[in-house]
Amino acid sequence: MKEILPLKNIKLGLTLADKEEAIKTAGRVLVENGYVDENYIDCMLQREEVVSTYIGSQVAIPHGVDGSQQYIKHSGLSFLQVPEGVSFGPGKEAKLLIGIAGKNDEHLEMLAKIAGLLGDEENIEKLVSAQSQEEVAALFEGVV
Repeated sequence: MKEILPLKNIKLGLTLADKEEAIKTAGRVLVENGYVDENYIDCMLQREEVVSTYIGSQVAIPHGVDGSQQYIKHSGLSFLQVPEGVSFGPGKEAKLLIGIAGKNDEHLEMLAKIAGLLGDEENIEKLVSAQSQEEVAALFEGVV
């Protein structure tokens, strides 16, 4: 079984032009590390057109639309830290993006656990200011 959030899926200090580039980058990490097929990125972009994946508190959680299961090989996460932020619309500045690919219904469980972690503003600040992949992984330990 593949690890859900290995260090290679954690990218820090990124600068991204817009939400489309941000979503594609989150998806590309999942593609490059064998979690999803290339088509999953299109499903992530489609999801954003239907409803924003910005959840507030500087966080966006891009994931695929219903019907994108066929493109998921293994459940996994990508984590992008964007210190300057990327706009997901007026007043929606994301500094953290967590790309989700959940096999079967695992994405619901993953979302619930991530919501618990991000429900603490202190954890969000730690993730925004993290200087190493290990710092990020330590905060997600027990969550994924």
